Amino acid sequence: MPILVSLLLSGFIGMFSETALNVALSDLMKALEITPTTAQWLTTAYLLTLGILVPLSGLLIQRFTTRQLFIASLSFSIIGTALAAVSPNFEFLLIARVVQAMGTALLLPLMFNTILVLIPPEERGAAMGMIGLVIMVAPATGPTIAGLLIENLSWHWIFWMSLPFLVIALIFGMVFMQNITKVTKPAIDWLSILLSSVGFGGVVYGFSSAGEADGWNSLKVWIAIAVGAFSLILFVWRQLTMKQPLMDLKVFKYPMFVVGLLLIFICMIVILAAMLILPLYLINGQGYSAFKAGLLLLPGGLINGLFSPLMGKLFDKFGPKWLVIPGLAIVAATLWLFSGINAASTVAFVIVLHSGLMIGISMVFMPAQTNGINQLPLELYPHGTAIMNTLQQVAGAIGTALAISIMTAGTNSYLKSVKNPQDPAEQLAAFTQGVQHSFIFAMSLTIAGLILAFFLKRVAVRHPQEGAMH
Repeated sequence: MPILVSLLLSGFIGMFSETALNVALSDLMKALEITPTTAQWLTTAYLLTLGILVPLSGLLIQRFTTRQLFIASLSFSIIGTALAAVSPNFEFLLIARVVQAMGTALLLPLMFNTILVLIPPEERGAAMGMIGLVIMVAPATGPTIAGLLIENLSWHWIFWMSLPFLVIALIFGMVFMQNITKVTKPAIDWLSILLSSVGFGGVVYGFSSAGEADGWNSLKVWIAIAVGAFSLILFVWRQLTMKQPLMDLKVFKYPMFVVGLLLIFICMIVILAAMLILPLYLINGQGYSAFKAGLLLLPGGLINGLFSPLMGKLFDKFGPKWLVIPGLAIVAATLWLFSGINAASTVAFVIVLHSGLMIGISMVFMPAQTNGINQLPLELYPHGTAIMNTLQQVAGAIGTALAISIMTAGTNSYLKSVKNPQDPAEQLAAFTQGVQHSFIFAMSLTIAGLILAFFLKRVAVRHPQEGAMH
């Protein structure tokens, strides 16, 4: 229990950090004198760091002891959080966020692996449910707690508040953590690591740069995406030709895994885009305080966390299709209604729609992921989960980048069409149009996912001893 407490507490703070700054972006833009495009790098860089490091987690777990990895992950998290708490400018804060993310990237796979080793199969469902609650509820409460701190103190206190919990988790872990995995010291393929880092980094940098003034007309956008895509092609080729690949791509031979992976990819883009755009609009477009904006988003996030274990049970009973298809339909409907959001939209409208969006996401996420993993043979299970976790982080980074890019483009196109772009009323109307365009993009992506969901088929569990893992 002490081991689980230290892991879950650290995981909660790590996931809390992923979204806590979203509601603070407006304050940060004023305090640090940065644009929305620049500010969103505080989220994108965090997610991108996870996307680069999570593929290495399997290798690291084989090369280092459980205690070493736990202490390293908490040390990175504590150093990053302390640096963020005293950040004087944007560049310093961005570096701190990357260090924070390094800690989270080590911790999340370690948390899952430790649960699998320590907990017997018949009790594993409850333990995985606890992880599910941590992963869902922490990002949901992040904006609310951050909003309360910003309203009464400053954005620095988002990090000061996290620090003592991380220190407590580290002390707990140093006292109680045991070495539960065998260290085998496999070879490190530096070229694979380099190619995956350049590949994912180039693609996300390209998408992020598209939100700047020149948009998609900028040469650096296309160069970054091209270099990233080429590196990923080389990465895939290298994995297919290696005896011990960093990622075993044989998982892509299993069609339901591929369908599940694509649905998770779409879900992450949609949810991260919505969680970035909605707080921005509530604060800048409707004039709510950061705390009130966070409170409006709290019910939906908590509902999502509570529904996730329930969806695992319903998946066992009915299979994926009867959850995923209605779930995506709900997501598409709420995003369509969100695309009409404006200054007159009521508090109840926002809460109901956001709650509907979170319920729909919970109906898609767990069933699609579990059904996909179930089709894999046991020896490919770690590679399947590593690939899913990696693409989730990259999808989140791309989602935030695209959302800001589309919002900026929509805002700029409106301002070009009016006589007096400096008029505050016109600027609000322009910003509203940009936000609406972002929601229309997310809805279009969801409809593509809905079409894909009709190809879902329930698969038999290839390894019943892992069947409780939802």
